[in-house]
Amino acid sequence: MKLFQRTVALAAAIGFMFAPAALAQTPAAPAAPRKLISPYRGDATVDYTRPVTKRAGSNIVTTLTVQNTSPGPLAGFRLEESWADKGGNLAGGEIYRHPRPFMPGEIIQVTLTTPFNARMQNNSLNFVHANGNIKPKSVPKIEAPKS
Repeated sequence: MKLFQRTVALAAAIGFMFAPAALAQTPAAPAAPRKLISPYRGDATVDYTRPVTKRAGSNIVTTLTVQNTSPGPLAGFRLEESWADKGGNLAGGEIYRHPRPFMPGEIIQVTLTTPFNARMQNNSLNFVHANGNIKPKSVPKIEAPKS
């Protein structure tokens, strides 16, 4: 019994010895709270440039620029590319998911990489967001707004 009491006393002494060092560390200042913004609901609009498709090794790489022209941020923005053969059968595809809300006026560069398939003939793009449909509009050029 005395051995148990000595072990507990020794553990408590060691704990009290190191506790001030652990408690002396000051925590970092908390970050400013994030402002919550309600996502846009309903039919949204985006502008996009004509996709540029090139073969890079064993992949097909499609790049385009997209700008949110909706009045609010788009939550869960996705761009889906589908490749089809001459008969209209699916021959591959890729999905881009924007990692955060797509803010109004924001411009993003999207790169879609799909493994090459000899049956690939034509591709189609499908724009989607979490709270409705997207009406895309092809434009010749998208320029960053002057600040």
